[in-house]
Amino acid sequence: MVPIHPTTAEALRAYACNRDEKLPTRTTDAFFLSDSGRPMNYRQIEYAFARLRVQLRWQARGGHPHPRIHDLRHSFICRRLIGWYQEGIDVGNAMLMLSTYVGHSQVTDTFWYVTAIPELMAIAGDRFERFVQGGSHV
Repeated sequence: MVPIHPTTAEALRAYACNRDEKLPTRTTDAFFLSDSGRPMNYRQIEYAFARLRVQLRWQARGGHPHPRIHDLRHSFICRRLIGWYQEGIDVGNAMLMLSTYVGHSQVTDTFWYVTAIPELMAIAGDRFERFVQGGSHV
């Protein structure tokens, strides 16, 4: 799997240090905790995400009024698939790992993302054209 960006890793380390200073005795293995030391619930996460959207001035794309948490998963999957195709990795074999990583119980749920954006559709079209012409599909 692709490692996270160094700036993301540093931000997560800083959060963990700050969290552990404020909550030295933890009763859960959850990474993100509320101020009371309990795992954050969905409403708290949505609230934090909404504040980030405003601070970062994220603009909506598509049919939704604002970016959603789920959109991050979509972007991650699409970028990972594009990267694998560009690197020549057998995406069919890698999909089970990616599907598990993002929490899908069915690999077909992850394959949906292949048809979700023009860049992936272009890759699929190019591969199909090469296949029809008798060339390699990779």
